[in-house]
Amino acid sequence: MKPIYLDNAATTPMHTAVVATMFEAMKEDFGNPSSVHQFGRKAHGKLEVARSQIAKSIGAKETEIFFTSGGTEGDNYAIMQTAFLRKEFGKHLITTAVEHHAVLHTMEFLETQGFEVTYLSVDDTGQIDLDELKAALRPDTILVSIMFANNEIGTIYPINEIGAILSEHQAYFHTDAVQAYGCLDIDVKELNVNFLSVSAHKISGPKGVGFLYMKEATPLPPLMHGGDQETKKRAGTENLPGIIGFSQAVRLLSSDQKEKNALHYEELRTQLLNALAAENIEFEVNGDASQRLPHILNLWIKGIPNDLLLVHLDLMGISISTGSACTAGNVEPSHVLSAMYGTKNPLIKESIRISFGKQTTSDEITYLASCLNKIVHKIKK
Repeated sequence: MKPIYLDNAATTPMHTAVVATMFEAMKEDFGNPSSVHQFGRKAHGKLEVARSQIAKSIGAKETEIFFTSGGTEGDNYAIMQTAFLRKEFGKHLITTAVEHHAVLHTMEFLETQGFEVTYLSVDDTGQIDLDELKAALRPDTILVSIMFANNEIGTIYPINEIGAILSEHQAYFHTDAVQAYGCLDIDVKELNVNFLSVSAHKISGPKGVGFLYMKEATPLPPLMHGGDQETKKRAGTENLPGIIGFSQAVRLLSSDQKEKNALHYEELRTQLLNALAAENIEFEVNGDASQRLPHILNLWIKGIPNDLLLVHLDLMGISISTGSACTAGNVEPSHVLSAMYGTKNPLIKESIRISFGKQTTSDEITYLASCLNKIVHKIKK
């Protein structure tokens, strides 16, 4: 069997239509969008068509979409610039203990700059307590940053409810929607968010491109200085082929397609769990049982070190992970599972993340279950 890719939460294979669209853009739309001649005007027109397409996908205005290099830049832009812009109103920030490192490490840096950060705890499903958020809010809180859905366990957070809580507070609200975008329907008109960051490579688009939604009433100063691109918010010539590819990936994601994908993922998930149970493999599912993304399955395979399991599966042609791709090669245990269960719980070093994609087949899941059965019983023997 050909190699099996089950790490779609880290990145997704580019859709063939996206590849074709980008190739055509590189051939035909090579002009600089900032140039005033016909090649530049043509490129600029394609840029704005892509911006319009992406804005519609979250119910935003075109003027509220700013292209970035991906989720990390979007997170940094929203958090850093809000902190420094609004420090006269306070220096207190709130986030959660299970955010992506693009948020956590930015918050840690701001702590070295004199800001105070409250890290909300999570329960054993990875879910936050809204009462804890309410209690953490202070008159000097200037920003709350809480992810839309967790990239390691798939737990979805109550963004609507958080937005409602913050509607009566001065704090700006940022959400990292990198993992949720493309799986969930998002309409910023229904959310009280000031900023929302997204990356293209999670939805079968190219790496190195994303966007930051910036609510019209809450503009930030630029993070990068230079030219006048992106209405002076992000200097530098736009990655037009990447942006056009991103737009094409968005175009392929209708609400019907999202629903179809979700049903496919649920079928694969059920198939795998039933197969493991039939083989008497001891396991538990990590994360919220109901409020979760359908394509992420975080499993505790009891008694089996996850690093050993990954090596065995890789040798058998199957690619999965233990968590965020941004910690690849890092031997530190998952900060998400540590926050959920405590640092001494054995499941932290015995849990794996399997993330399905549109291309994942039932036959691949059958093979995965068979391989897990062989590996687990071999290691235990």
